[in-house]
Amino acid sequence: MNREWIDKDYYKDLGVSDSASAEEIKKAYRKIARDNHPDKHPGDTAAENRFKAASEAYSVVGDKEKRKEYDELKSMVASGGMGGGFSGAPGGFSGFGGGGGRFGGFSGGTGMGEEFNISDIFGDVFGGAGSGGGGGFSGFGGGGGRRQRKRSRGADVETEITLEFREATKGVTVPIRLTSAAPCTNCHGSGAKPGTSPRTCGTCNGNGLVSEDRGAFGFSRPCPDCSGTGTRIEDPCPDCSGTGQQHRPRTITVRVPAGVVDGQKVRLAGQGAAGERGKPSGDLFVTVHVKPDKVFTRSGDDLQLTVPVSYTELVLGGAVTVPTLDSKVRVRIPQGTADGTTLRVRGRGVHKRNGNSGDLLVTVKVEIPSNLDEGAMSALRSYAEEEKRSGFDPRANWAGRD
Repeated sequence: MNREWIDKDYYKDLGVSDSASAEEIKKAYRKIARDNHPDKHPGDTAAENRFKAASEAYSVVGDKEKRKEYDELKSMVASGGMGGGFSGAPGGFSGFGGGGGRFGGFSGGTGMGEEFNISDIFGDVFGGAGSGGGGGFSGFGGGGGRRQRKRSRGADVETEITLEFREATKGVTVPIRLTSAAPCTNCHGSGAKPGTSPRTCGTCNGNGLVSEDRGAFGFSRPCPDCSGTGTRIEDPCPDCSGTGQQHRPRTITVRVPAGVVDGQKVRLAGQGAAGERGKPSGDLFVTVHVKPDKVFTRSGDDLQLTVPVSYTELVLGGAVTVPTLDSKVRVRIPQGTADGTTLRVRGRGVHKRNGNSGDLLVTVKVEIPSNLDEGAMSALRSYAEEEKRSGFDPRANWAGRD
């Protein structure tokens, strides 16, 4: 089992429930990988991190055996630790809720049918590393050093913002109003009444763990007197009741990078909910929604627009003025350009984080006049006669002609 699994929510990383089928997990991963692939978003750290997190998650819950191990470990931790405890000396360890399987001479287990050192499980859950690892299972004869429990942190917070199309493509800084757990303004997050300080817990000597000897083994569990924090508050802050947290509104300034796409998340490390008693804050995840634009659409880092033109502009050639994100640009229409042709203007698209830019893709579309006077209509009829005499047939190569 991997000790890193304890702090990971792989189902959340894939956007599925823990009861999702293998096919649902695969489908969710493929969508995230396709939408956030580094080749599609070069230089976009948020997309790259999302891609990596999804890949890591799929490597575990997308594998039948690893998913089983992961689910059992998370269930074990959520239920408060180790379940049934010891049933005797070295040959009789029971618990862990499973059936079948044998683990290095111990009966019980998760039913995965593998052999490995049972101390790996205790080490994963309590931060130790086998015998002498500190916390958890210390092997035959007990003993071993002590290691501080891994510090918990505040919860992650999610929110949403909506941007105009051009704000999203060019980047913008916006304030966000949130209500979540924040450090107490009276005790500054310590949980202790101003003028006092948290004291080291005498029961666990600040380790957050207490040891129990059961036969030939030493077993560590969270200290009951300090709830595993390693400190005790004798005179709690009256404003937060010793938690170090207050739920209050606050304003966060979010810098949205240029080129963000609809549905993309921006992560602000340490801007989530405050942890208890001065522990680190969680992260803030901001989902960005982008409004459609009247003129532009996007294809990756390229900007797309359609410009109306006349038939004569296509036949004779010419130039049209079109907008970009910053100004306007003249686009040349070559003589004989077909209706629906897309003309490319290099470097006038969405700015990339590496300093480069996508292109502007201009599609020309003929507008048919509906209010020509008799003189114009007579000229068109004369043109039609000349067209026939020249031998031009617009349907000469049309498959529907036969």
